[in-house]
Amino acid sequence: MIRAPFLVRMAVATAALLATACSADHGRSPETSAALVAPARLGRALPDDPVRMVLPATGAETRWTQGLDVFGRQVARAATLACAHESGIGLPEEVPLAFIRFFELPDLDFIARHGLSASAEVPTDATPSGTARAGSAAAVSRCRAAGTTAADALRDIYVPLQQQWIGEVVSLRSDPAVLRARRGLPDCLAGQGIPARDEQSFMSVADVRQQTAAPADLPGTARELGRTYALCMRPVEAVREPARLRLRARFLTEHADEIRELRKTLVPALHRAEKEYGVPLIFPAP
Repeated sequence: MIRAPFLVRMAVATAALLATACSADHGRSPETSAALVAPARLGRALPDDPVRMVLPATGAETRWTQGLDVFGRQVARAATLACAHESGIGLPEEVPLAFIRFFELPDLDFIARHGLSASAEVPTDATPSGTARAGSAAAVSRCRAAGTTAADALRDIYVPLQQQWIGEVVSLRSDPAVLRARRGLPDCLAGQGIPARDEQSFMSVADVRQQTAAPADLPGTARELGRTYALCMRPVEAVREPARLRLRARFLTEHADEIRELRKTLVPALHRAEKEYGVPLIFPAP
């Protein structure tokens, strides 16, 4: 998958990056690190190739992937609401939609700016006007099924291919160059005051710190944790991102017919769904 000479070059580069990452930025003051940052915003621009939205290989590309995922769920809710409105029934309240990060492909620039969990807000669903009677379980189930059908009409275009691609991305967990790059994480995190042996234990520490932070301190705490995560994960991503790009190039060749169909059908289907269900295709933007 990755040629030996490349691994040697990447190992040397990774060591240098780790040394730089773990020694830099120690002079940052708490006031500077916790300075207010403008909230993440929403973008509408599509990628030049829908492959980048469906089969992301970089953290930044996952912004499109997150938007595509939210769009499918918005379509499902819009179709469900339309069914309920036609039937004159109300629906149980649902949790607001949110963009979900892909930490297998971390968007380090976004995380460094906004923290581990903060993102742009997804616009709230429109609700039918007027007073509606409570629907029976069967009626609600029928409308939810209509929503699922509407979303599946979109998802069937790309999800089977996307699932195969995610399997390829996950395979890099055991890549020797990636494992070598990860060895520098504990020292880098310790240098930033985080006692964690790996990425998973860092997330546990971050969760505790955010849960125990005073409300006024939480935004600064979250951003500082995001900055630390991005700083220490950059050497790992310096190895993984080129590997993912090579994997994707091979994947596109191996699935040429499916990719051709995806490029032909996905964007027109998304535009039709926008018009039919009245929901915009939006993406988180830093």
